[in-house]
Amino acid sequence: MNEIIKVSDLIADFLIENEIKHVFGIIGAGNAHIFDSIQQKGYTEIICVHHEQAACMAMQTYYRTNGKVTAAILTTGAGSTNGITGVVSAWADSIPGIIISGNEHSKFVELHKDVRMWGVQGYDSPAMVEKVTKYAAKVSEANLVVYELEKAYSIAKHGRPGPCWIDIPMNLQSTNIKENEIIHFQLSDLPQLNLDADLNLLESIDLITDSIKKSKRPLFWFGNGIRLANAESLLEPLLEKYNIPALVTWAGIDSIDSNHPLVYGRAGTYGQRSANFILQNCDLLICIGTRMAISQIGYDINELAREADIAVVDIDKFELDKYKERYKYSVNADAGVFISKLLEKELNQSLDFSNWIQRCDKYREDYPWFNSEDHPDKDGFINSYQFMERLNPYLKWDQHITTDMGTALLSGHQVLRIGKDQRLMTSTGLGEMGYGLPAAIGASVARGKGEVLCLNCDGGMMMNLQELQTIVHYKLPIKLFIFNNDGYLMIKHTQNALFNGRRAGVDSNSGVSCPNFSALATAFGIPSFQIRTWEDFDVIIPQVQEVSGPVICEVFMHPYQLFVPKLGLAIQSDGSLISPPLEDLSPFISREELKKNMLNGLHPKSSNIEV
Repeated sequence: MNEIIKVSDLIADFLIENEIKHVFGIIGAGNAHIFDSIQQKGYTEIICVHHEQAACMAMQTYYRTNGKVTAAILTTGAGSTNGITGVVSAWADSIPGIIISGNEHSKFVELHKDVRMWGVQGYDSPAMVEKVTKYAAKVSEANLVVYELEKAYSIAKHGRPGPCWIDIPMNLQSTNIKENEIIHFQLSDLPQLNLDADLNLLESIDLITDSIKKSKRPLFWFGNGIRLANAESLLEPLLEKYNIPALVTWAGIDSIDSNHPLVYGRAGTYGQRSANFILQNCDLLICIGTRMAISQIGYDINELAREADIAVVDIDKFELDKYKERYKYSVNADAGVFISKLLEKELNQSLDFSNWIQRCDKYREDYPWFNSEDHPDKDGFINSYQFMERLNPYLKWDQHITTDMGTALLSGHQVLRIGKDQRLMTSTGLGEMGYGLPAAIGASVARGKGEVLCLNCDGGMMMNLQELQTIVHYKLPIKLFIFNNDGYLMIKHTQNALFNGRRAGVDSNSGVSCPNFSALATAFGIPSFQIRTWEDFDVIIPQVQEVSGPVICEVFMHPYQLFVPKLGLAIQSDGSLISPPLEDLSPFISREELKKNMLNGLHPKSSNIEV
């Protein structure tokens, strides 16, 4: 029987066939048929947000939480342009997803193709996003809709993951076609990676294991590419086999238990001092599944782990080309395949790095992740780093955490200890304010509308404030902590450094103010708390953790609190500036102490810094 099927029903069937139980979006004229078909089918639930960028951000953490690719359903015109920030964010962090956008009637797409606007609101959305998606296409014929969706779904997951965008004119959505007219995508059309059978990979494994055997101070650096490869379960066996210390990137924090004895923290420009010392003193650095971002490696690749041979494993060969002159081994491979091969490799000798491990332990002991001297309370305000340290024991065994930028990102990623069954998710590529709350929505929906703790800030909250109604409507048990520091704290510090403290557009005195979030919580029907003192903390945190539904907890902190340790410029008495290497974090320690911690002495830049 050659059944007649409506195209929008085929789109809904595509979601069902791929077991996509939730999608995110906002309805409009350009996607009304899709919404109707999805609802009529009854399998997939549409989570209706209040801004399209939130749909594309929630799509990301939905995948990061349960490993299931989902979709954002956008309408034409501003409905699709609104989603682009979330799409670029997914592109930057290699998160797969499908964006299905509506567009004007095909006759206007063709008639107006050479003018700025098509029909009423239409424009060439695939052309706009083609540089920030793995695949972007405008469907021209009704019988190609399923083909393009299947192609996008396959490409999104293939190789280095990322978002794909399929634009479907509204008249095609409402068209009826015969079942035998439907064209399907063939998986055989995808390019074959064959990374696990690559002889170069096997040669690289031999070379790297030989280097490990010769090394005295080897170090692993684990990135989020490991989780994207579904290989996080291999990390503990890897450490057990090789007995090598490890660091994690910010995006890879939750890939392994922070309390594992061989996991020494998170290095970088806002890294932990102990982790940076370990990084800068290693003699072999093996980086797996990390794109070696500036915030991770510093501003000069030649100052990174200066005495070390560096091996980098990345599925994207263009990332390897970025610093190829510095890398001794560039391995174009899937992180999971690479780790599996390392585990299979016969070593034929015992590895003893006990002296190096003892030194790493000493760094961790001397420079703990949280140092009260660096993070004192001031002027009656509690310090956000102290807050994170005191929050650690209150985290539930399976706590899922999302963060926004600024205070939530910096103090959270430096201090929080993430256990084996806990998660910590944020935007590390684009780093957009406003990510935290939509991210919490995506993670909660992926957990069966389960609990998520969202660390946010007053400035970031204002970027997607409307999504409070989304969590209320769907009764999502999101615990929302809002750090109130009167505006944009990171930019205040930038202005201090660049403009002698002149302010513009960063706080209530220079053009930006935020509302009373407790009063706002009342308006949304959300219970709220305020923490101003440690006495408040001791009473309120247990209460917040016991609330079963949405809750807001506002945390008041100093409007000029410092974010330290950090890599910063050293201003000398003559006004000159020195940009130090990664081990020399601010606040600067004495040159004698720094020298004691560096096996090969001080870098010339550090020697010239006046402390």
